[in-house]
Amino acid sequence: MALQHSDRRGVVTLALVIANCIICIGQGTMAGQETKSSATVVIRAGKLFDSVAGRMVDHPVVVITGNKIESVSSSTSSPIPSAATLIDLGDATLLPGFIDVHTHLTSNAGGGGYEGLGISVPRSALTGAKNAGLTLMAGFTTVRNVGAEGYADVALRDAINAGDVIGPRMQASGPPLGITGGHCDNNLLPWEFHYSAEGAADGVEAVMHKVRETVKYGADVIKFCASGGVFSKGDNPMLEQYSPAEMEVLVTESHRLGRRVATHAHSALAIKDAVRAGVDSVEHGIFLDEEGIQLMKEHKTFLVPTSYPLFWFEENAPKMNLPPWVKEKAAIIIPAAKKNMAAAFKGGVRVALGTDAGVYPHGENGGEFFAMVSLGMTPVTALQAGTINAAELMGMAEQIGSLGPGKFADMIAVRGDPLTDIRILQKVQFVMKDGVVYKNEISARR
Repeated sequence: MALQHSDRRGVVTLALVIANCIICIGQGTMAGQETKSSATVVIRAGKLFDSVAGRMVDHPVVVITGNKIESVSSSTSSPIPSAATLIDLGDATLLPGFIDVHTHLTSNAGGGGYEGLGISVPRSALTGAKNAGLTLMAGFTTVRNVGAEGYADVALRDAINAGDVIGPRMQASGPPLGITGGHCDNNLLPWEFHYSAEGAADGVEAVMHKVRETVKYGADVIKFCASGGVFSKGDNPMLEQYSPAEMEVLVTESHRLGRRVATHAHSALAIKDAVRAGVDSVEHGIFLDEEGIQLMKEHKTFLVPTSYPLFWFEENAPKMNLPPWVKEKAAIIIPAAKKNMAAAFKGGVRVALGTDAGVYPHGENGGEFFAMVSLGMTPVTALQAGTINAAELMGMAEQIGSLGPGKFADMIAVRGDPLTDIRILQKVQFVMKDGVVYKNEISARR
């Protein structure tokens, strides 16, 4: 019997609640380290990364009231408010909570082939609940989820906001938009199934309707596929999919409804047409050329490079049961992406950190900092990409992305100095979100 919309939503919500119970039982460390926000909490550390100025501050003292930062100072002699809870992180480095603007929480790393047809929307919601916890424990206190079937990411976002599930704060896109037979469609089933992905829309009127529908069902951001991709069967990453006219109406309607737009774009032509149409961010940008770099700078478009999977795939692909079309495309994509991302970084394109988590295992998001530095970014600019730049792209720079009065109390800490060893960001030892400590492997509260 087919599920009605209300029944389907109920199943997804129930799945998320069950998943949270499983997480709390199976990951006792995570559940046990969560603590309720005190009226006032004071955090001391050895250093603090000022993401706005791009520099380290010595001996920071951060005062938190509820879920907001009250003050940030730099003095070992700063007075501790009476009745405050002190968290002394010793010589650790304190940083703003990291932000990943390109995740797929409701899917796991895998072959990307026919096995995916057996995964239901409720099952993907359960997967999302698990991966949300892993992502938070990795130090990413905010994410933008760009693509999920059945609005499972919207349900996950709402469950996290309600306190039913442990995870980062989220912006969700729901199903990504794309042409029939394109990267955002499902091309694995033969004709007799007459199947189209939820986001498939062709022509200006259909694209406008699909934007409105996606917003209706809870999307915070609109994601669309301007070109082919790697994991999709039968399309070409080097070719454009949506026409310039379709892109223009998609972006115009999204912005009219107060939603920013992220586009999956590999081909050079697709990137340039999407930028001209006014997208807020280009995701991946594999075949970005010099003209595209200049256009992105002119339009102040963010690049979300998703560089870590390039390195992860080189090491792990031989051990994976990948479909042949994925292997063939990846062999072309990886060297081109490394070359063109390095050129974009050198050329001064604005960059926001996104990892494509779900293509590789969730919880390894911190590897993106190392990947970007490997391709030419400095540790400072890489950290800014994952904090203040990402916050600006999400329209949340007044709330997150830096540590200052009035901001959400989202912060992480690591032992050592990431400006001298960026790899330490792959093992975060302290995580606070909204004034709540979810992980503390450095010190005891007192």
